[in-house]
Amino acid sequence: MDFKSVINFFLIAGVVQGFGFNLVTLLVKKKFNKAIIFLNFTVLFISLNNLQRWLIDNGYICELFLIQELEVPWYVLIFPMFYAFTTHFLKIQDKVNDFIKVTTGIFVLEIIIRLCLISYVYHSIPDRDDTLIEFYTKIEEIINLIYCIFLFVTTCLIIYKRHHLLFYISSFDDLNWLKWFIKLGVIVIAFWVIAVIVKGFTGNEEAYKFLRLSSSLLIYWICYQGFFKYNVVRDRISLRSSIETDMALIDDDQKNQNSGLNDDFFNEKHQADFEKIKTHIVKGKLYLDPLLSMESVASDLGMSKSYFSKLINSYSDYNFSDFINSLRVKQAKKFLSNDEFSEYTIVAIGLECGFNSKSTFYSAFKKFTSVTPTIYRNQF
Repeated sequence: MDFKSVINFFLIAGVVQGFGFNLVTLLVKKKFNKAIIFLNFTVLFISLNNLQRWLIDNGYICELFLIQELEVPWYVLIFPMFYAFTTHFLKIQDKVNDFIKVTTGIFVLEIIIRLCLISYVYHSIPDRDDTLIEFYTKIEEIINLIYCIFLFVTTCLIIYKRHHLLFYISSFDDLNWLKWFIKLGVIVIAFWVIAVIVKGFTGNEEAYKFLRLSSSLLIYWICYQGFFKYNVVRDRISLRSSIETDMALIDDDQKNQNSGLNDDFFNEKHQADFEKIKTHIVKGKLYLDPLLSMESVASDLGMSKSYFSKLINSYSDYNFSDFINSLRVKQAKKFLSNDEFSEYTIVAIGLECGFNSKSTFYSAFKKFTSVTPTIYRNQF
């Protein structure tokens, strides 16, 4: 199998994958808003662009002159749709420019111009020489390239420079996946620029192979990432509004243990200080903070670290880390056992309960319950 065959395989495999992505997201039971709609459009236009390219490269385009020459510029819609997804994902669509109308205008205008040129060449040019159409296609691509670079740079500025716009979403997502897209997107844009230059000087389209391969892999990956991240963030936003201060999280699991310890430490003052710690952590929902530290809580309460640590170790079954994780697991159990939250992702529940990753959530949950979150949820 030569390199061209490999490219063609990835193109058609990506098309099938893209249409499958659209089908699955349309059939999913959860309601989705404009963010997922724009993400689906992004995947759809990638799929249509790659399908068109695959049909042309493999000679499946009809010999009818109109069909042969009418290459629809699906690619001009990809970056604008992903930009729209990004702004809706970040929930800043009302604070930045909307390029959907402009993009739609550009797309429709290019189709009209191409149809007019095809009609002119078909009826007025001897032997239907398509040189004029090829020249227009080059100009069109350069204009589209500049427009897409503009949108790409605009997206970069939002993510890296306009931090004040990201304040709300940053409490639900670190946006590292979007930053990786920006870094890898630079490579795709570079391949596109190189391909346009090479074709302009040599007329050779071989340089587009690297662009098609890299862009297909990158964009499909980011779309799946976007769909997953969006669902997690959406669930976390809903979950956060459902978390209430619940002193029942501190129950008989935290028993006074004094085995091997000096009995003199157990007195009313120390007991009161421990109760003060519990109340401060639960009422303030501090356990939901994945970056919570013993030093910060002790400082808030005006206690030394050593005294604070001894109170936790003496008056509960756990050290500070396990004490906090026990509260997080109890909060997670409330969500997992409630049918109202049965459609929420387990990852979102774990993250919103204060764990910093899926793996730490599963590990802690199994430590305190002896089962995984999935098994626990299935019991209800």
